[in-house]
Amino acid sequence: MQFNSLSEFFAMGGYGFYVWLSYGACAVILLGIFISSKRTHGKILDDVESQIAREARIKKAKEQGL
Repeated sequence: MQFNSLSEFFAMGGYGFYVWLSYGACAVILLGIFISSKRTHGKILDDVESQIAREARIKKAKEQGL
C-alpha cells in the first residue's frame, strides 16, 4: 500500500482510528508487562537476599550453640 502524503498514512484508508488504537493498546500492554516483570524481578532478588541472610544467621546461631 502506498501513501501520497503523511495525512493519508495516518488516515490508513479510513481505518486509521482502529489501526492506531490497536497499536496504542499493544504498546500500553507491552509496557505494563515490562514494568510488572521488572517489579517481580526486583522482589525476587530481595527475597533471595533475605533468605541468604536468614540462613547465614541460622548457621551462625547453630555454630554458637544457641
